[in-house]
Amino acid sequence: MNLGLLILRLGAGGLMLAAHGWPKLQKLLSGNPIQFPDPIGLGTELSFMLVVFAEFLCAILLIAGTLSRLSLIPLITTMLVAVFIVKSGKPLDAIELPLLFLSAFVALFFTGPGRFALQVPTIQNNNGFNWITR
Repeated sequence: MNLGLLILRLGAGGLMLAAHGWPKLQKLLSGNPIQFPDPIGLGTELSFMLVVFAEFLCAILLIAGTLSRLSLIPLITTMLVAVFIVKSGKPLDAIELPLLFLSAFVALFFTGPGRFALQVPTIQNNNGFNWITR
């Protein structure tokens, strides 16, 4: 089980980082004008920065297994917006990739990162389990 969770984290997080997060971070740092959809009315630049945060920084945290559930919230939110707002009404082949990412991220949210993860020291609850860092 733990090996499977590691493979899922590395695969989903690594692909998100390499194929989406890194190119978007480069685009953000290039200084060129940002052309990006504004699906929920936050403005083009803020929407783009939030997506870069999710697809780059949160993907790195997911790969490491550090603060995994917390880092999965922006990733899940980004994929929900992509599937149900940005690509709404499109055929299945257009939403297939964000649905696959969404499925992996939701599964990892409920399972946690597994044993093979970097953990940050935090205060635990009475049961000795810290839900946020796992």
